[in-house]
Amino acid sequence: MNSGTRLALVTGCSRPEGIGFEVCRQLAQQNITVLLTARDAAKALALAAVLREQELDVSGYALDIASAQSVKAMARLIDERYGRLDILVNNATGSTQSPAPASAADLDSAQQVVDVTLFGTWRLIQETLPLLHKSEAARIVNVSSSAGLHGDPVLGLSGQWAGRPAYGIAKAALNALTAKLAAELRDTDIKINAVCPGLTATHPGMAERGARPLAEGVRGIVWAATLTADGPSGDFYRDQQLQAW
Repeated sequence: MNSGTRLALVTGCSRPEGIGFEVCRQLAQQNITVLLTARDAAKALALAAVLREQELDVSGYALDIASAQSVKAMARLIDERYGRLDILVNNATGSTQSPAPASAADLDSAQQVVDVTLFGTWRLIQETLPLLHKSEAARIVNVSSSAGLHGDPVLGLSGQWAGRPAYGIAKAALNALTAKLAAELRDTDIKINAVCPGLTATHPGMAERGARPLAEGVRGIVWAATLTADGPSGDFYRDQQLQAW
């Protein structure tokens, strides 16, 4: 990476059909050096190799944001190898297969979702913030979901869908973290926003159910990761459009 090239760290990149992988591709296509990360080192290395075959500057690393040791090691690696970080895309999230509503949710499973989605992201931001401050125009994107909004009548917090409440609750907390950090960083060159990619075809059969192509869903994330100096901070967006919380 030369001195004029931006450096991006993207979390949660475990599948070629996933949002994280496509974010890496689109950022690298803008001549940004990308660190593609996943909990499984072999998956991260394999996916990075696919993008390097496309002549994109992408390297793969293991990163488990639920582990303080793993997060500290990644921050240390970036500091020693690059000296700064320009873009952080927090895509990693916890998941649960339990369809139970909030009144009957398995709380051990719910805690895992919140630990990764909220506290893992929070931990990574804290550890990389000194590196982001070294950038002339750092950007943080928290990949969120309409499940964490009040405004979505179907998937939202007050919506009709009652299943897997931990996901929406964790995303709502992630949105709150976004707002608090933006307020704290308002007098710096760092901008942070939450972005929902919408219903995106990340698994087989989703396109038939109305999900849009992966590349289309990811564009809003990449937009927020490459905002100009007059861009917003502390808000929630889908397709570059401000959404009511």
